[in-house]
Amino acid sequence: MQHVVFNQKGGVGKSTITCNLAAISAWQGKRTLVIDLDSQGNSTRYLLGADMPEDLPNVAEFFEQSLKFTIRDKGASEYIVNTQWEGLDLMPSSPLLDELHSKLESRHKIYKLRDALELLAEDYDQIFIDTPPALNFYTRCALIAAQGCLIPFDCDDFSRRALYTLLENVAEIKADHNSELEVEGIIVNQFQARANLPQRMVQELIDEGLPVLQPYLRSSVRIRESHEQSMPMIFLDPSHTLTQEFVALHDALAQ
Repeated sequence: MQHVVFNQKGGVGKSTITCNLAAISAWQGKRTLVIDLDSQGNSTRYLLGADMPEDLPNVAEFFEQSLKFTIRDKGASEYIVNTQWEGLDLMPSSPLLDELHSKLESRHKIYKLRDALELLAEDYDQIFIDTPPALNFYTRCALIAAQGCLIPFDCDDFSRRALYTLLENVAEIKADHNSELEVEGIIVNQFQARANLPQRMVQELIDEGLPVLQPYLRSSVRIRESHEQSMPMIFLDPSHTLTQEFVALHDALAQ
């Protein structure tokens, strides 16, 4: 199964959700891959740490080779690195993604990731794709390549307004490029159960018939410690309530 985690608004927890769901997948014994398409590289730093080597194979090199005329392209697996956790691999990000964007778009390389994932699906049970906070070339690549779309939502009025446009964009890509693409659900992140506004916003989404997933992910300082230590919650603190919410969310997606 290939999941793309997408929201055009920044700061909603895409990388956190991507890496924690992927870590749980690997922890449960599934062969799991994270692809980091965001040039900021938050998922890459989360899984590899701030001291990672600078010359790692990466997703920008994967795309860059598609612009060159060669007799034999390297397989996508050659741009994947292992993390410290068994069963969890990563195709790292690179700042070079920004430089390549216009070239890839003008050369219509939009299906390269889909073709690669069709082959990688033989090696991985689950693939999670982290995307930039924009509907750009890389996000479209991911939506065309994936089977399921997960949408983080942080109970903010700006997020809610953007949500409807986002859903329309996903529906358009499904109609034009990827008939298998489905919205798996909206992931409520940084939820404050005692505050009235988040409760009301989420209930309104449910009343509108939108696919809001449960459980909701609570706000916790522990997730910041997880980021700082480059260690997903399932490895940092398996018994924490937020960790158990991630596990329950992962298992709900697997059903």
